[in-house]
Amino acid sequence: MNLATSDIVPEWAPDPSVLPGWFVDAMAVPREEGFVTVDGVSMHYFRWGNSAAPPVLMTHGFLSHARCFAFVAPFLARDYHVIAYDLSGMGDSDVRPNCDMAARGREMIGVAEALGLLDHDQKPIVAAHSFGSAVALNALELAPATFGGAVICDMMVLRPSELRRYWGDGRPSPGSGDPHRPHRRHPDFLSARERYVLSPPQPVGEPFLMDYMAYHALRREGTDWTWKFSPAVFERDNSHRLWLDIGPRLVSAPGRKAIIHGEKSQLFTPDSHQYLRELGGKDIPIIAVPEARHHLMLDQPLAFIAALRAVIEEWSKGV
Repeated sequence: MNLATSDIVPEWAPDPSVLPGWFVDAMAVPREEGFVTVDGVSMHYFRWGNSAAPPVLMTHGFLSHARCFAFVAPFLARDYHVIAYDLSGMGDSDVRPNCDMAARGREMIGVAEALGLLDHDQKPIVAAHSFGSAVALNALELAPATFGGAVICDMMVLRPSELRRYWGDGRPSPGSGDPHRPHRRHPDFLSARERYVLSPPQPVGEPFLMDYMAYHALRREGTDWTWKFSPAVFERDNSHRLWLDIGPRLVSAPGRKAIIHGEKSQLFTPDSHQYLRELGGKDIPIIAVPEARHHLMLDQPLAFIAALRAVIEEWSKGV
């Protein structure tokens, strides 16, 4: 695939020349797009790099899609075999019935196996954002010997008192929603685009990436536009308990872990850093990306890429 045919679309970027060179170059890196069946469910993925290289597996946050790494993974493709996939019920992957977090952990293991990432001498390193990081923790817990480590990218880690205060301000829990409420339909892309917002709300450092993410979060149904994700994902993924327990689970999960977060994130704060140290996570590297918030790949993509690449390179070399 190339930029002109797969990612530049009239609805959001009629002139590729207005885009920054690093993005155009990243999108020009060859990639494979396809589907693999994991426990009976069709899973959508992208692949970059040489399958003989050390493997890296990437996934996204809640209600997002794998293209949040589509302009990140190419910077790893020279040295690594990189897969980014859509969680079931999101992006272009099918819905997995009764999909709780344990099922999502098994799904991550299944994707890695189905795409050959477990055949390499080096174990795959996982890089996941937000909700996807909680999925990665489940995978580490289920199969401690399968992965070479997990890079946790701005997952919500707040001590319980701070988390309750956060929710008490009227903010919804990640994953909250009505599984029985159908999507609203929009007559055109621009009206649908106006409804695309980030959670938690924030400005972004690279606004064109918002348009890119919004376009690929939508699909056409006849002449209307609606969201790709299925409301069914709210059925099993909306537990407050998940986030109340996430700090201790992060510290106790087997294997190597590193944290990359936005310096201005509401979901991983300086107190989060202290909280993890108090829980015993003093050996977990924590890297703050300056001027970035929760959606750090939209705020400071190149700084995020540099941090991510540094962690993966250190682990891959066995340092």
